[in-house]
Order: sequence, then C-alpha cells, then structure tokens
Amino acid sequence: MQMPESRTSALQTPTVSDAAYMARALQLAAHGLMTTGVNPRVGCVLVKDGQIIGEGWHERAGEAHAEVMALRDAAHLGQSPQGATAYVTLEPCAHHGKTPPCAEALINAGVSRVVAAMADPNPLVAGKGFTLLQAAGVAVATPLMAAETEALNVGFVKRMRTGLPWVRLKMAGSLDGRSAMANGQSQWITGPEARADGHRFRARAQAIITGVGTVIEDDPQLTVRDVALPTGQSGQPVALAAPLRVVLDSHLRIPVTAKILEGGCLVATASNDAVKMNALCAAGAEVLSLPDVNGRVDLPALLRSLAKRGVNEVHVEGGARLSGVLLKAGLVDELLCYMAPCILGSDARGWFDDLNLTSLDQKIALKLQDVRIVGADLRIIASPLSD
Repeated sequence: MQMPESRTSALQTPTVSDAAYMARALQLAAHGLMTTGVNPRVGCVLVKDGQIIGEGWHERAGEAHAEVMALRDAAHLGQSPQGATAYVTLEPCAHHGKTPPCAEALINAGVSRVVAAMADPNPLVAGKGFTLLQAAGVAVATPLMAAETEALNVGFVKRMRTGLPWVRLKMAGSLDGRSAMANGQSQWITGPEARADGHRFRARAQAIITGVGTVIEDDPQLTVRDVALPTGQSGQPVALAAPLRVVLDSHLRIPVTAKILEGGCLVATASNDAVKMNALCAAGAEVLSLPDVNGRVDLPALLRSLAKRGVNEVHVEGGARLSGVLLKAGLVDELLCYMAPCILGSDARGWFDDLNLTSLDQKIALKLQDVRIVGADLRIIASPLSD
C-alpha cells in the first residue's frame, strides 16, 4: 500500500524507559510458545500516562493477534487506548489474512505511538505495517530487544528469511555420549524430568522427524505427552496442536502396523513403489517421494516442503545415522542433549554415525547456548558454529 510521502516520517529510536514495557510484552509473547503454530509468538502491552491499561498475546493461528487481545483487555478494564503507546514484539501486520490488519486496529483505537521490537520478516508485512501506522500519524519506534524476539521466534524468522524451518536435533544418553546398549536397550537412561522437558520441546515444534530404523526397532508414537496445557488470556487452557510426525524411509520399510501411523503421519521416501505407497495411505499415512541422486530422501527438499506447510520448528528424534547425516549436511540449527550421570561403555551405541571425521580440523565446532540441570540429568543446548 503506497502512502502519501508528506504523512510519513523516519522511524524513531526507542528510549530507555521503553525497555521495561517491551520486556513485559516479551513475557506475554512466551505464553504462546507451544500454541501459535505457523504464526509467530507475539505479545503486546498498552501504556497510557505511565500505567499499563491492557495486555495481550497471540494464542493460536487464525485467532486474534496480540494487539487485538490487548485492546480487548483494555476495553474489559474500562480503559481507553486513545493516545496510548502500544509495545509490540513484532511489527503490526498490515495485510488481511485470517484476521484483519493489526495496524488498522491500533489506528482505529486511537493509539498515538507504537514501539516494536523488530520488523516482521514476513514479505506480506516487511515494513508495510510501519508505513500504514505512520501514514495515519502514529509515531513508530524500533528496534528494541530484537535479539530476544528472534530467539523466541527462531523458526518463524528462519522460515521467512530462508524458506527453511529451524531444525532442533534432540539426543539423550549417558555422560560418555551413548544412547543405548549394544542390544538396543535404552529405556530409560535419562530420568523422568528430562523426558518431560523433551516433550515440552516436542510441543513447541510443528513437525517431529524420525528415521524408519527407529520406527522398526522401537515402534514409537512420537506424540506430545505429559505436558501441562498453557493458560490462555481467558483463564482457560489452550489445547495443543499435534505436531506433524514425519518418517524418513528411503525404501518404504515401515510396517503398516506401526504405531506412528495411527492418527496420520507423513512418510518421506525415495521409492516409487505404488503397492507399498497405497498400503501406507490406506493405513493413514501421506507418502511423499523426494529422491536425491543417491537414492535416499532429499533432506533439503523435505525441509523446504515442510516450510511451505507452515512448519517453523522441526524436532528430530532418531538414531545415530540420521543424527550424523543431518549434522554432516549442515542442516542442524540446534542440538538439544540430555546426559544422564552414568557411563555405558565403548560397546554401547553412540550418538552419531556416518560423520567419518579423520582429523581434528574436521571437527564440528559448537557454541553452548544453555547448560542446566534437569532433574538428575544435564541438559545442553548448543548450536553448530558456521564456517
């Protein structure tokens, strides 16, 4: 939308006093960590005469955005947003999607100033929200706590900028990096607190990927379990959307009786065996053939396909081969490692296969992002360092 030049001005720089309100907006945005799905996690705080008069956050895709929720909260409290400042963790949208533009809602409510943590990387917005606000005479200040906002929305930001989702590789095992005994026994190396924490990471993802070897050996469901439902702004629990379960199966070895097929899943394959495909479809699966030149599943193509479906974050739980292939291909954004205070020895199964590293200069360097104790276990979050 082209706005008259005379009614727009340069974006302002946020002030020191704005930081506390933006920090509160970020706290609100985090309430949507497991529920916003395809949409970003966004919070909004309305401030007038130094007082918060309304708060809101985005709960679910297709429902009201954070700005609208904050305006509703102000109305419920009998407060007028006329002349207020809106603190929003992401640029207000300016396009008609499943909901009307939030920039228009703020303009119509009489808000006089908007402080945004960062511009929206979505090409449908990407500055258009700021332009719309300024053309209506609303002062706009940005950026403020952009790094914190990006950290909360790593998948959404990456998908919008690159067309790929954020890939989080989860592993659990012993202190010496072993995930199972030689006979496959692995339940349970880590404790219940670590397993529950892992399910919370499953819940924030829109897709969970595993390999067919894991399906054949363990027959997992890969569902989200034992996660407390978040409370919405109404005070009622907000239901979690089930992540899409994805099985990498180059030669369609998955049995039609596998538990992961119950309720539907996506089987990514390099095969074109129509008989097997039809059998899996009859069992409730969607089959997607994406062969690469080596006759295996084309992993970058699969990730692009998932991004087109609105998948922001991918949670990977598989065996050592899948973990090694993803890491070697440079497709892992984050490692989520749970280490139990025990040693399983050299005969136990390791975390990575097929890396084939022969010298120290080939090592995959990592940056530690977070290290903490979860129950009796150690949780490490790290990201591969780019060259």
